[in-house]
Amino acid sequence: MSVNWRLAWRNLWRHSRRTWLTVAAMVFCNTLLIFMISLQLGTYDMMINNSLAMVTGHMQVQHADYNEDQRMRDTVPAVEALANKVAAELGVDTVAARGQAFALASSDDRSFGVLLAGVQPERERLVSSLPGLVSEGRYLQPDDSDAIVIGAVLARNLKVGLGDELTFLGSGRDGSFAAGLATVVGIVATGMDEIDRSVAQVPLNWFQDVFSMGDHGHVVVARVPDLEQVDGAVARVATLLPSESSLTVLDWDALQPGLRQAIRSDLASGWVMYSVFILLVAFSVLNTQLMSVLERTREFGVMLALGMGPGRLARLVAIETFLMSLLGLVLGLVAGGLVVAWLAYAGFSYPGMEEMAAQFNMDSRFYPQVSVVALMWGPVTVFLFTMLAAVYPSLRLYRLEPVQAMRAV
Repeated sequence: MSVNWRLAWRNLWRHSRRTWLTVAAMVFCNTLLIFMISLQLGTYDMMINNSLAMVTGHMQVQHADYNEDQRMRDTVPAVEALANKVAAELGVDTVAARGQAFALASSDDRSFGVLLAGVQPERERLVSSLPGLVSEGRYLQPDDSDAIVIGAVLARNLKVGLGDELTFLGSGRDGSFAAGLATVVGIVATGMDEIDRSVAQVPLNWFQDVFSMGDHGHVVVARVPDLEQVDGAVARVATLLPSESSLTVLDWDALQPGLRQAIRSDLASGWVMYSVFILLVAFSVLNTQLMSVLERTREFGVMLALGMGPGRLARLVAIETFLMSLLGLVLGLVAGGLVVAWLAYAGFSYPGMEEMAAQFNMDSRFYPQVSVVALMWGPVTVFLFTMLAAVYPSLRLYRLEPVQAMRAV
């Protein structure tokens, strides 16, 4: 170890209380940043999964034009067979076929336009959280034919309840007139009026008969165990589609582009808050090093008079800052890493979260994301800013005159 490094280490502990206070501020800031960034990134995964679990799924196979304009004739041939092939390719059960059509739903008193969805009851439970949100009656069964599950707001608007009949009028895939009669067997209450106003699900076979679909449907919905697997799953499913077909595979980002934009907006606002923490710590280090330089003005004057150049003194101050920042970085990484690792294993929940999560059929526990980015981004940024804070105290040493410095009080 060179003389400069030994001097810098000893200088740090001349005022050990001040050094430890500054290091403690860095450790606290680093720990807090690691926790908040890990929680933020982990919450995004949870938010994406919960949003996609309601209807969209992680990916869908559909006609290339269907996502832009949901026309009745843009269908997926042999949709149930394709869903089985997708499930076999991905090695999961969470794949389901759907058909969708706009129709006029009429009760004895009222009529409303709805997006009627034909679903596979046994598969839909695996790809959507809606079946778990039935508040009255039951969800669709595999042997149901003319049964329907509707949202709570739609039921209120149509003035229907369990056992009442609804008439549907619409257009078939071949342009023919489509009409059907279904009995309400369940009512879904998600707590979100927009969804409760639009949910109307019937068995896929009944839907295909009423709307002259044959074996066609409109989408194959799939969920995979982890968001990180989506890109690979999309590529694998794409190989199942005939090259001459008009079908395509869309991931969740293409299906819900607003979701990623919302995450980016939240990330930007989060970084503003983190920047405030980092600047506070940087100013704390600046104050510590500036005090240290001012206190040692006479000492620096003597060293200059003995022939030591201002550049070497500036390096000495920079090394002191480096050692102090490194100490804060290492201790902060250890403390923050332990906290996040434990919470990522055990999870945690906010007061009242369990009741709210149960209402939306979601997981009530949060799990911070343990990753290199989450662990390193905040502490490394703090380290760089604290090193930057040492520039001004170091530059002051270039303006010191040996005689005047030795007379300083």
